[in-house]
Amino acid sequence: MTIPDPEALSSAYEPEFSAKRSGAFFTPESVSQSLVHWACRSPSERMLDPSCGDGEFLRHHWNSVGIEQNPVSAHQAMDRAPGALVHEGDFFAWAADTSERFECAAGNPPFIRYQTFKGPVRQRALALCSDLGAHFSGLSSSWAPFLVATASLLKPGGRMAFVVPAEIGHAPYAAPLLHYLTQNFERVQVIAVREKLFPHLSEDCWLLFAEGFSGQTDSIRFTVCDRFEPSQEPPSADTSVLVSEWEQTWQNRLRSLILPDTIREIYRMAADDSGSHRLGDFARIGIGYVSGDNRFFHLTPAEAKRWGIPDRLLLPSVRKSRSLPTGSITRSDVEAWKADDAPCLLLRLPREGRVPVSVANYLESASGMAARKGYKCRTRSPWYAVPDVRIPDYVMTYMSGRSVKLVRNDAGVTCTNSLHAVNLTNKTMAKACLARWSSPFTQLSCEIEGHALGGGMLKLEPREARRVLFPPRVLLAQLKIEDIEASTRLLQSWRHYADRP
Repeated sequence: MTIPDPEALSSAYEPEFSAKRSGAFFTPESVSQSLVHWACRSPSERMLDPSCGDGEFLRHHWNSVGIEQNPVSAHQAMDRAPGALVHEGDFFAWAADTSERFECAAGNPPFIRYQTFKGPVRQRALALCSDLGAHFSGLSSSWAPFLVATASLLKPGGRMAFVVPAEIGHAPYAAPLLHYLTQNFERVQVIAVREKLFPHLSEDCWLLFAEGFSGQTDSIRFTVCDRFEPSQEPPSADTSVLVSEWEQTWQNRLRSLILPDTIREIYRMAADDSGSHRLGDFARIGIGYVSGDNRFFHLTPAEAKRWGIPDRLLLPSVRKSRSLPTGSITRSDVEAWKADDAPCLLLRLPREGRVPVSVANYLESASGMAARKGYKCRTRSPWYAVPDVRIPDYVMTYMSGRSVKLVRNDAGVTCTNSLHAVNLTNKTMAKACLARWSSPFTQLSCEIEGHALGGGMLKLEPREARRVLFPPRVLLAQLKIEDIEASTRLLQSWRHYADRP
């Protein structure tokens, strides 16, 4: 019964069964009790919790089986739910061997990102899910395979209710899970909760309910809640989306269902309009270069002068979104960065040929000796040649607050991987569309196609940025600007941007 917290899982140096490594952050009683009520219809039904932690879910339904890898938590579960059967060990190994089947399941699976969800455990998880028809990529977090494996252990007609990360609404790896559920349950419902279920964590959490195992459905039900309210039964659905529409129109994403039906229909009509274009129709979008050691490869003008680095080997670079001006990056902006002695000069060295003595001295300095030991540097040859450095036509914010910036690159700068490098492929189409970048509709599109990141920020991955929509002017003229702006504010409230300190 663990709650996802990506920040808590960032360290690879925690003890094996620490909360950070195992994703073990426990569920409030009001949530666990409600989910058990949703899943279990009578005391005689056998319930499964695949990651039972300290027994929070088990204690609400003692005719239960729990699996827990953490030995300390497993023994706590045994004490808190003495009527339950608790197995200590890896759930996926247990699931592959057990012949027991259950009427219901409830819990909060561990949210362990792919960087930590690795080794034999991940291999067993992905192999088991693949055998069941759910094919996850190596980038999948642990909770999604947990739910597929759990569902496979239900009896026909079985039910399950789980806490899930809000990533179920947008993450590519959530799609195989939802496909599996719609193909194996009569009802699949996602309950989106705006107010944080776990205020002390950065991760937003939603709820998932499914019933009628061994059946199937052609739609996903969706409920929008401002805050979680304890209940004996799942809340009614506010809307539903056909699986075919979810796949084709919304690219396997549920985030748009937060919006009113009228706004969603307007957006769908705009997407289907022959006069509309996506950003990817006339531009290539990708993250900027990865230096391998930003401190070493980005020099201030004073540092470059002190080391005698030739100007021809220094390229002005935008390192962070807060450095972006409005409208365009000009030579005056670059001169202002230099006047402030900002570390804005990328050391750009060729892959072949000799370097000047002054540069060689810098490479052999203490900071250079340290930089070459970093993973990115030591795995490329030569270590000091930063790859994928390009001069974009525009620079776009990767993570944004109130609005997404798209800034014309009139100064010929480059940018790091904390920003997007945008290169035009059809300048005529770009000229017509980008004039509408600041329109309320395009900013709403950024919110719909992007996703919330911890701290209230909006993140646009390259694949998401390519889908930013530009409808024709004639269609824009028919829309009520105040409705579009209100919808943008609504989505921003779901990523808690206004809540930032």
